[in-house]
Amino acid sequence: MQSNQKNILQKLLKRPSAVIALLVIALTCLVSILAYVIAPDSTPSANRMIIELGAKQPGFKKQLLCIPKNGPQQHDSKITEWFTGAQSSYLLSPINNYHFANGNLVTEHYIDDGLQDTLTYPLSALLPPTHLTDPLPAQQAYVKEHLITTRTFWLGTDRYGRDILSRLLVGSRVTLAVGMVAVLLSLTIGIILGSIAGYFGGLVDKLVMWVINILYAIPTLLLVFAITLTIGKGFWEIFIAIGLSMWVGAARLIRGQVLVLREMEYITAARGLGLGHMRIIFRHILPNIAGPLMVIAASNFASAILVEAGLSFLGFGVQPPHPSLGLMIKEHYNFLLTDRPLLAIIPGIAIMLLVYAFNILGNALRDVLDVRE
Repeated sequence: MQSNQKNILQKLLKRPSAVIALLVIALTCLVSILAYVIAPDSTPSANRMIIELGAKQPGFKKQLLCIPKNGPQQHDSKITEWFTGAQSSYLLSPINNYHFANGNLVTEHYIDDGLQDTLTYPLSALLPPTHLTDPLPAQQAYVKEHLITTRTFWLGTDRYGRDILSRLLVGSRVTLAVGMVAVLLSLTIGIILGSIAGYFGGLVDKLVMWVINILYAIPTLLLVFAITLTIGKGFWEIFIAIGLSMWVGAARLIRGQVLVLREMEYITAARGLGLGHMRIIFRHILPNIAGPLMVIAASNFASAILVEAGLSFLGFGVQPPHPSLGLMIKEHYNFLLTDRPLLAIIPGIAIMLLVYAFNILGNALRDVLDVRE
């Protein structure tokens, strides 16, 4: 088994397109795991809004004043913050310039290009209690060093002033999670029903195929809509809805493979030895169709990403403020006709690359394993 897997991997690595697809998928997985670690905006759902900086072009740079929030701030453990993001203790205010006067910080508050206002902050309202007794030069130095920063928005900002790069990194986690849950759920149902139908045949096969043919007649999006309306719209509900709509193809393929394998001599010998049906299916049949399962898993992963993007675009997918690539397109598709088309194009390109990578990987696996439907 190990030598066979090694041989498959070697064949894949000889295909440049498959190597590029694997690198794209691996990089996306790494980015999604470390999303809150590497994202410029590490707040939950990368949802920090700076309304004054709405819809800025990639590479936009602005000086920001960090204003401490009033009252005690709740902080979770480092592990929790790694998965869900960290609550910020500061409000960010964009400024064009600043100076100190009479124990105050006077800022030129940025409103829009060509518009600004003057705001004054007492230093005592900006400093932590431990620095209130410091001499004035030390207080000013603390403000310069810790409370005034310059941030570059490498992919620009969305209409609400949120960092697109951060939303994209966190949104990739949602996209991969949708694909993973959908694949696991669809393969689990497909393996169980497909193997049982193919192995036992007769009335069981007819019943399963009757259900499959009915579901095949329903468009995927309409089926997901029906499931979503039944179990509700939410973060996890959409994962389950997509998975429950994608098992049909897996079950049909697995049934066809099992129909062929059940007539093989080694299966007949296993029956003659008195082995149980479940042991024959899970120990002697399913391991021999691992190739087709890998192919359909890659295909279902790509399909799940597209379905989730479509649902989020229509408002049935992941709900705000959770970032999703499809939701990012929905929020900014009307910018395509303005001078800010990248707000919708960037998440669209991310979806395209990821789906293309999974399709290329599925095709490469099909060729390497010589799978024929």
